[in-house]
Amino acid sequence: MPEKKTPGPSVKDDKTYEALRRDGASKEKAARIANAAANSSRSAVGRKGGSSPSYDEWSKQDLMQRARELDVEGRSTMTKDELVEALRDR
Repeated sequence: MPEKKTPGPSVKDDKTYEALRRDGASKEKAARIANAAANSSRSAVGRKGGSSPSYDEWSKQDLMQRARELDVEGRSTMTKDELVEALRDR
């Protein structure tokens, strides 16, 4: 049976790295997440990033602008609820 390879010295959390690789993450992404998890608590890694209110809380004007940015077809005739649904499908 071949010897199991280790991810290398740059990966700080081998167990997390291997689990991510089994789930299909690229080597680069798995290493980045494993190292972030090793540098802080694992639960804090998932909380990183900004927070944005739900599309339901956006004004129709803001939804229209976001739909324009994403080039949603038919946006000019959509209701607020239809815009929310179209943006969530993206």
